[in-house]
Amino acid sequence: MSTTKKRVAIVTGGGSGLGLAIAEKFTTNGIDTIIVGRDEQKLKKAKDQLGDHCYPMTCDVTNLSAIPGFIEKITARFGHIDILVNNAGINMKKEFTEVTDEEFQSVITTNLCSVFAISREVVKQMLKQGNGSIINISSMAAQYGLPKVIAYSASKTAIDGMTRAMAVELSPKGVRVNAIAPGFIETDMTAKALNTDPERKQKVFGRTPMGYMGKPDDIGEAALFLASDAAKYITGVVLPVDGGNSIGF
Repeated sequence: MSTTKKRVAIVTGGGSGLGLAIAEKFTTNGIDTIIVGRDEQKLKKAKDQLGDHCYPMTCDVTNLSAIPGFIEKITARFGHIDILVNNAGINMKKEFTEVTDEEFQSVITTNLCSVFAISREVVKQMLKQGNGSIINISSMAAQYGLPKVIAYSASKTAIDGMTRAMAVELSPKGVRVNAIAPGFIETDMTAKALNTDPERKQKVFGRTPMGYMGKPDDIGEAALFLASDAAKYITGVVLPVDGGNSIGF
């Protein structure tokens, strides 16, 4: 990546949680960052927090047919796309037998199909440039079995496979593809999940060698590293940022 031109990043789900933390790291380091989400108010609030290098753009990533036009619009406005972070995702906690086909499909569409569609369109642009870095957001649910999140687990395991397949196909052409697998990070989403489930909370801390939860900032740092030239020889990895959770006993 040339240092003479400004780098441009897209972060889906960039208005809150991990996406916002990643966007914050990028903007602080002078990367023009397009944050994508459905909620215009949330994006506006994030823009106020992130400042001049942040560009909010609304798009419903589950509307797959709208994605090519959306990415075209970004390319026309910014000229190039150097970094894509596929962070937008939803989760649903439900007994296996109670999950309907529609609910399963909804999670797969948001967490997997949209990642494929956005990546495909961005990659077309990156191949013209001859460089780029894509970062997918995986999960502990792809590292081991978690109960009551069947659709989420399926989607995130697929993300890991897609990351490796994309890396092998695209890296010879200058596009690196990696994933981050966050452990248990302090966000509103995890707080809600764990505070209502003391048994699950105990389990989380019991098998995290570092003994505490990570901060969104930790994921931001990992994304900044993987997107930078410091990681220029790294591709196809799924990097756990989890305080040792995935290897904990």
